[in-house]
Amino acid sequence: MAVNLKLAGLAVIGLGAALAGAYQVGRTSAVASAAALQAPAAPATAAAATPMPAGHPAPAAEPQREGKVGVDNAQKFTHFRVGNKNVKRIFVDGDMVWVGTSGGAVRYDTRTDDYKLFDVKSGLLSNGVFHVGKLGHQVAVGTYGGGLSLLDPKTEKWDTFNIPEGLGDAFVYDLLKAKNGDVWIATWSGVNRIRGGDLKDRSKWELHTVESTKGGLPNDWVYGLAEGKNGEVWLATEGGLAHYTAGRWENWNHSKGLGAPYERVKADIQYKTDPSKVSEHHAKQKQEMGLQNVDVAYNPNYIVALAVDAQGVVWAGTWGGGLSRYDGKSWKAYTVADGLPGNHVFMLHIDPKGVMWIGTNNGLARMEGETFKVMTTQDGLFNNAVFSMATARDGTLWIGSFGGVAKIKPS
Repeated sequence: MAVNLKLAGLAVIGLGAALAGAYQVGRTSAVASAAALQAPAAPATAAAATPMPAGHPAPAAEPQREGKVGVDNAQKFTHFRVGNKNVKRIFVDGDMVWVGTSGGAVRYDTRTDDYKLFDVKSGLLSNGVFHVGKLGHQVAVGTYGGGLSLLDPKTEKWDTFNIPEGLGDAFVYDLLKAKNGDVWIATWSGVNRIRGGDLKDRSKWELHTVESTKGGLPNDWVYGLAEGKNGEVWLATEGGLAHYTAGRWENWNHSKGLGAPYERVKADIQYKTDPSKVSEHHAKQKQEMGLQNVDVAYNPNYIVALAVDAQGVVWAGTWGGGLSRYDGKSWKAYTVADGLPGNHVFMLHIDPKGVMWIGTNNGLARMEGETFKVMTTQDGLFNNAVFSMATARDGTLWIGSFGGVAKIKPS
């Protein structure tokens, strides 16, 4: 029997965890085993300075909350373990790298190799982290089940915003501060807009849902936010792509060109477990799309990742329907047949040089014109399921996967 639980959505987000399996590393890898980055189910030793081969089992230990990681900077890439978890977000803030996992957020100082774990013991209301970014001088952490928390980096005190403060839902997936000062918060019960960004003023909070927008927002489960070159806001939802500007809503779904057709991708769908079999929410969506007879993980309306490039082109990563591109007039879909390593697109990252990176269930792709250059564990990835990425000022790539983070030097 299907269950109507919001937590069932977590099974969709974390599906790669169950399927990722073993991984390989290149000969030049160096593994830095930071205890604060360990899951209780598969922790490394508390002696964080001792490198260990990737995948080597270690005795259980209480995670060390802060310390120093031993890193060999002469190596081309370095691996940091997080245990049996997905690294959902990586954020680079100057010399600091923030790693968001289902076990809290880890702050890593690239100058000193010091790390510190922030979790429920540090003031968060939930260890599950979907988003890490910056809002003014504060570090913004969006959690699943614990709302939005803002950290003052000087005092290391948290200020939390939840449903009583106006938040649509305690599950916060993304945050955007627009050029006009408005703050948008993506939740699993609609999207909040805080006019002028004044989170302390309850009167400035708005909540936009399918009902309040009369269907302009196609689905209340909002996963991503991006701002266009003209200040418009784009929203990734589980029911398609939405666009907001000057008080008007517009949306696109599979029937309007989003995602590749099932016939085009069915031979390359690697995830066979269909979330609609355990969630009434997902089952209803597939039925509405006429996909109730597709019993694999395919839903092109489900946008997992979102980005807008400097030209204003919108890029959407879909659940099994590949990568979609919208230039304001028409859609184009890229799939495994076009060179993508996988049709489940979990992450989109545009680096400072304007290069598009695509994290999939089967590797990381760098877009070069209309082609893709693929990276896998053989090239330094910790695991081929790639969920997050950031680029440091020196060009270093930080890539989050199932089980850990890869730090790869620019070539």
